[in-house]
Amino acid sequence: MAIPSPSSVLDGLFERFAAGPQAPQWFVHEVQHRVVLLLNHVLMQEPEAMERLVRQRGRVAQLRWRAYVLALGVTPAGLLDLAPAQAEPDLHLEITEPSPLVLAQTALRGDKPPLRIEGDVQLAAEINWLVDHVRWDLEEDLARFIGDAPAHVVGDVARRAAQALRQFAAARSAPAAVSSPTNP
Repeated sequence: MAIPSPSSVLDGLFERFAAGPQAPQWFVHEVQHRVVLLLNHVLMQEPEAMERLVRQRGRVAQLRWRAYVLALGVTPAGLLDLAPAQAEPDLHLEITEPSPLVLAQTALRGDKPPLRIEGDVQLAAEINWLVDHVRWDLEEDLARFIGDAPAHVVGDVARRAAQALRQFAAARSAPAAVSSPTNP
């Protein structure tokens, strides 16, 4: 009898969880609003990002992963807002990898998830630019609350932890990538 791998067990648990009762609509709406607030906070720290988004004002991008959907509209200020339910997306982005564990490993490696992209090419290019160039300076935000030195220490610990996670993920995926030696 084969022993299931830990990742297949976790994927199975996630499948059962995702297929189970869905979160109430008010909860989903609140989580989406919090995501928009965070994205706008990050965008406001990068004026060039806002300038690029101003050129896309009124456009709607829809992100889909499994049963989860987030539709964002670009405001005249170059920020994001939840798109109205009846808004037709100009751009459809679908994350094609169903496994949350594989997505986590992809993120830990610093790679982009596999996407299926349909729609407005210019909006897709601007979103790609944002993903490549805009980063949240968590250390700067933390420094406002606890001071510069403690925030730097926390940031250093977080960077080391992220590096250790990346190395762990790389080591876990490396055996699968190694092929057996060939005979002459």
